Amino acid sequence: MKETLEYIIELLLQLNVIDISKYDEIFLNKSIQKRIEVSNCKSVQDYCLLLEKDNEERLKLVNSLHNSYSEFFRNPLTFSVLERIILPELISKMKNSKRKEIRIWSTACASGQEVYSLAMLLEECCNGQRINYRIFATDKNPSQLSLAVKGHFLPSSLTFLSMKRLNQWFTQQAEVYTIKQELKEHIDFSVFDLFNDELGCPSSSIFGDFDLVVCANLLFYYKNQYREAILGKASKCLSINGYLITGETEREILMHHNYHEAYPQSAIFRKMEFA
Repeated sequence: MKETLEYIIELLLQLNVIDISKYDEIFLNKSIQKRIEVSNCKSVQDYCLLLEKDNEERLKLVNSLHNSYSEFFRNPLTFSVLERIILPELISKMKNSKRKEIRIWSTACASGQEVYSLAMLLEECCNGQRINYRIFATDKNPSQLSLAVKGHFLPSSLTFLSMKRLNQWFTQQAEVYTIKQELKEHIDFSVFDLFNDELGCPSSSIFGDFDLVVCANLLFYYKNQYREAILGKASKCLSINGYLITGETEREILMHHNYHEAYPQSAIFRKMEFA
């Protein structure tokens, strides 16, 4: 499969489609195998021939690599620690310092569930008081970002939401639940490519200095050198004692890069001085 993978990488490069060499090989192989099955090709060789002549299939393969799956409060333990410990700490820190706002960056916000989950928690942690916070929500996929901005969701994507939150933060029309405008007021959506060397953080954030940076369910799709690039960019954007959040399955990646988990099993890591 290695030779096949190298051939497909080179083919897509030659056809000016996309450079997929940054992706983890295991992830790429699984994605290619799935496309082979879906396209009803009888062999790897047949699939390579299909890619050579069929632009639509090339686009389908590329789109399959842009994982956009998301859900509200996806990792319950992470969000529980955020709700009970981290966010109250950040609110207290802001009130007792010259810091003007809580600043959060969601680096791959997909269709918005992660961002809106964070906004709900911040609003609820305020206990009726008005606090300043800004969430910078970015994604490299404009179509996903457009869905996030609209904030329309079907019942199937609301599994982990309580009825209280549904009633408080959504309006319903037929089978569509829409995020209320008041929850969007502190969120800034923009297209951002984490591998753009010219940009260290979202332009609208100006200087970074984030209290939280969320890179959840993103790192394991890439080879180690690209994981390091993402982590390096996130680390530089964090404020002193800022937090970096990953997915549950990515905890070991952070531990191997000298990050220290703030609370056991939470996938919430603290910015430390690296050796």
